[in-house]
Amino acid sequence: MDRIFTVEEAKSLLPKVLEHVRELVTLRADLAELSYDLKQSGLSAIGGIPESKAFEARMDEILSWFAAEGMEIKGIAPVLIDFPAVLEDGVSVRLCWMEGEEELAWYHRSELGFSGRRPLLDDHAQSHA
Repeated sequence: MDRIFTVEEAKSLLPKVLEHVRELVTLRADLAELSYDLKQSGLSAIGGIPESKAFEARMDEILSWFAAEGMEIKGIAPVLIDFPAVLEDGVSVRLCWMEGEEELAWYHRSELGFSGRRPLLDDHAQSHA
């Protein structure tokens, strides 16, 4: 069964999420630069094909960590992460965090996606499993 987070559980994971996201963002930028350099000149100060494969493998490991914890990765540029949850009124939602945000402060109904994103107010903080 898929994991259902409370707001508190999702927020408690945020420090580890931020740690993994920082590494993912660095890898994403390194891989983009390396790929561009290799296509343009066949050379890069960052490395070559072995480094590219290593960056991709590490990115896959990080993305697998998110999935193993029950989070849903919706994008990597920017990084967008959803935490499945059910609010007190029984509505299925995704607690939503996006790269650059300092805290988990948004949600959207599961069927609406990002376009339905709303601020997570104190009265929504009583989600349950």
